Amino acid sequence: MAAATASKVFPFLDSRAVPDPVLELSPQCLHPSPVPIVIDNGSFQTRAGWGCGGDRFAEPSLIFKSVAARSRGAARSETQIGNDIPNLEPLRWLLKSQFDRNVVVNFEIQELMFDYVFMHLGISTEGCVEHPVVLTESPCNPLHSRQMMSELLFECYRVPRVSYGVDSLYSYYHNTTMKGLDPPSTGLIISSGYHCSHVLPVLNGRLDARNCKRINVGGSHSAAYLQRLLQLKYPGHLAAITLSRMEETLHQHCYIAQDYQQDLDQWRCGEFYEKEVHRLQLPFSQKLLSSTLSAEERLERRSQQLRRLQELNARRREEKLQLDQERLERLLSVQELLEDGLLEQFHKALVELNMDSAEELLSYINKLSLAVEQSKHKILQAEGSVEVEVVDIKPETPDLEQTLDESELEPEFSEDHTEVEKPANPVQPMFNLAEYHQLFLGTERLRAPEIIFQPSMIGEEQAGIVETVQYVLDRYPKEQQGALVQNVLLTGGNLMYPGTRERLERELLAIRPFQSHFQVRMASNPVLDAWYGARDWALMCTDQEEGWITRSDYEEKGGEYLKEHCASNTFVPMSIAKQTPKAPEPAPAPVPAPIAPSTPITG
Repeated sequence: MAAATASKVFPFLDSRAVPDPVLELSPQCLHPSPVPIVIDNGSFQTRAGWGCGGDRFAEPSLIFKSVAARSRGAARSETQIGNDIPNLEPLRWLLKSQFDRNVVVNFEIQELMFDYVFMHLGISTEGCVEHPVVLTESPCNPLHSRQMMSELLFECYRVPRVSYGVDSLYSYYHNTTMKGLDPPSTGLIISSGYHCSHVLPVLNGRLDARNCKRINVGGSHSAAYLQRLLQLKYPGHLAAITLSRMEETLHQHCYIAQDYQQDLDQWRCGEFYEKEVHRLQLPFSQKLLSSTLSAEERLERRSQQLRRLQELNARRREEKLQLDQERLERLLSVQELLEDGLLEQFHKALVELNMDSAEELLSYINKLSLAVEQSKHKILQAEGSVEVEVVDIKPETPDLEQTLDESELEPEFSEDHTEVEKPANPVQPMFNLAEYHQLFLGTERLRAPEIIFQPSMIGEEQAGIVETVQYVLDRYPKEQQGALVQNVLLTGGNLMYPGTRERLERELLAIRPFQSHFQVRMASNPVLDAWYGARDWALMCTDQEEGWITRSDYEEKGGEYLKEHCASNTFVPMSIAKQTPKAPEPAPAPVPAPIAPSTPITG
């Protein structure tokens, strides 16, 4: 049992980011024509690489967190981005992201991200980037966000072409191609990222944007919830329970419960708890364990502290004596003005000293003279005294039995208990410092990721993933519902917990009609499949016009323009209502002039 318990202690990795090297641009990326740059612009991580054939370019060249840190007032060149920040926790309050949930809103940070990507990919052309760019965006991305992104790419970097696509759709088509299905397929995508989760229906190979739904719960909420639970449980380790460690804990120790209430009831059993609990070892200093000093070492340390205190007190007395002497000389000089008959200067000096009369001045002179004499006397005593070591130290373990007389023992203690009450070598229980710095992860393993199914656990008034799936399915006829649930894909880093696919199969079985069929599958790589799919699309459509926005399209149709393709959003042009000219108001009828009364004619 002890071996089993010891095997459940897990240390925190506390991995530190390594700065990315500046890569050398391969000639294969330039000839016969510049190949596209594929960028998966995620709210947690940015992944960038080349849309080029060959095993060398099959993986993204750059993977870094989508954060930037710059102190207030610092120059732009002093900004740290992504892997340039080895440890995020000391700079947590300085971190900035280009995202608000999953929509890019801070384009100053986005420009820094593009600078980082292009520089580390080895692009050294001045004034422009000669490569086309394949970029991911959020489902149903607002037109203003796309307009600002196109303006940044075309005006700042002068790229020749841009293509926008949805990361979840790229992952869907990558996994569909691997499965061997025809590209125009129907299915349902359930995606959960760092800030949001989405339910995306795909009909005949195209995204049905009218029925897409978003839930504002993601991996960041699970990490923050787990941090709050453990900080409430271990208030003595608040500083050690950091957000980075909670993100690590989520992906290595948490799981999705098949039946949440039933699993919580299992954790009430002591045997189940001892079997399934994970002990997380926080770092601690071993120096605290070696605190057993001998009596001579303690005496030496005590005498050293006493000498330091004596030196400090002597220095303070000398400084105080010097200040008092300077002030006394100042007061005596003012008194001399009175004795010399310089009354005007004497009264001015009294005003500067904030005194009212000569009597008050004389009182202060007497007090300061007495204080100076006392200080000199104390300094002389301190210099003439000999340092004495402290000897009034109590013994470590006094023998209480020697101080007590046998007649003082209480009568209820018999001779049979004397050996028990007087052990020869009493053993003190040792404090296990390592165990004190352990976090016991019990029900938190299933409570933290459960919020994607029950957002109300963190106070969010939103439906969970299952309720959202049911709402989306109810908007289609039965035939289309059956086709959608036959191809359900789970993608995104926040769905990589063990048991996620089984839980969704169980929930779908509960909401679907009796004897209906469905199929749920996990993406081959929920984190990188979006980049893989974007690379596959770039290889397939580099020489085609479908899906590419050229510079002439940008100048003619505006930055919000989108050329649709199999993995893109649906383009909804911005309709600006023209103001109809107002009809001229009819001129008011002229008011007739008053007629003067006629004067009678007398004849």
